[in-house]
Amino acid sequence: MPNLEELKAKAQAAIDDRAEWLIDAAKTILDSPEPGFTELRTSRFVSEKMAELGIAHQSGIALTGLKGVVRGGASGPTVAVIGELDSLRVLDHPHADPDTAAAHACGHHCQTPMMLGAAVGLLVPEVLESLAGNIAFIAVPAEEFIDVEFRWGLHKAGKLGMMAGKQEFIRLGAFDDVDVAMMVHTASSSQETAKFSVGGTSNGHVVKYVKFIGRAAHAGGSPHMGVNALQAAMVALVALNTQRETLRNEDNVRLHGIMTRGGAAVNSVPADVRYEGRVRGRTAEAIEDASAKMDRCLRAGALSMGGSVEIVTIPGYLPMKNDEPMMEMFETNAAQIVGADSVARHPPDLNRGGSTDMGDLSQLMPVIHPYTSAAVGAGHSVDYVIEDYVQAVVNPAKAMAMTVIDLLSEDAQAAKSVIESSRPAMSRGQYLSFQRSRLVEELYEGR
Repeated sequence: MPNLEELKAKAQAAIDDRAEWLIDAAKTILDSPEPGFTELRTSRFVSEKMAELGIAHQSGIALTGLKGVVRGGASGPTVAVIGELDSLRVLDHPHADPDTAAAHACGHHCQTPMMLGAAVGLLVPEVLESLAGNIAFIAVPAEEFIDVEFRWGLHKAGKLGMMAGKQEFIRLGAFDDVDVAMMVHTASSSQETAKFSVGGTSNGHVVKYVKFIGRAAHAGGSPHMGVNALQAAMVALVALNTQRETLRNEDNVRLHGIMTRGGAAVNSVPADVRYEGRVRGRTAEAIEDASAKMDRCLRAGALSMGGSVEIVTIPGYLPMKNDEPMMEMFETNAAQIVGADSVARHPPDLNRGGSTDMGDLSQLMPVIHPYTSAAVGAGHSVDYVIEDYVQAVVNPAKAMAMTVIDLLSEDAQAAKSVIESSRPAMSRGQYLSFQRSRLVEELYEGR
């Protein structure tokens, strides 16, 4: 039977043989961007690629998600390799859909090809036969928490329980048979100078869907007979800005949002104004404090104009927690691919400021979420473009395949050790109970 390094070499060689196929897949997804819970074309494409590799899988999980499980040569734990299906909306991005402004300005189009690449390496017969356990290949929708009104509508219609991809996978039990999980995210060279980086954390958050309610009237002839919901929103946002000095730097709080509806017509006093906001923070306590402050400001806006405001607080993401032993394995494998000098280790409290639902999963099981520096430009901007597809797709596929081999070879002793030493913050039931408690609907009448 091949030894550990021989198994890794076979996996890498198989991935190299499919490198062009994997990169072509990434570029195909790039040219067909779809926001969360609408990734129908992307999901079908990934399904076709999984079928091409002979991976039996379930589709339609959380509307557009996919999951296939491959069994090794002996029984043992299950390791998930995850990719994300969705895009952002970024006007004027060079690869934006002209009709929807959807664009892969965060590199998600590289993630399912990474997952497929890891599968290519692990499906080599000698490799798979040497593994004691299972590999779940999972493509999840809707990591970018955008289009809140749309998602809230799906929730109210009973089509979604939770309103983000991994959250809904957790609710549906799609991770119940998974013991440990991993994925790799792309990064820009302006953010990460090393080719691979491991460690660090992320902000948690809650999401706000807000409707300011006024009364329409003729904006020129009788504005005094109306209640201007747009002015109420403006007062609320000014009030929100005054709160910034009350937020502690160490809590890494971010308050931000967009106006998605400003009224019906310029000659009518706005009576229906919509706002989608975000409250981010390092801890649940900091998020709760900042969320309460935002709500006070929203109410103040309605009160100032004598209108009303509907505030829906939607459970967002939890901070990221990377598993130390798994990070060490990934770091060692990444160094074999790109050299030790090109792999960076970040301290656990280094906070990138963004948020990810991989953080939610990390509260339930051992998880790693490394980054691969393969893009230029700022994330979520018109300038964010993948520059090096080998580093964006092929090398992460190799590093994850090699890490799975470390975990599941030799009777899965490494995976069993990771599982036994981990201390999950929550059970699935506790997680769902906590998240449900954060879903709050309020109607405040400022009249």
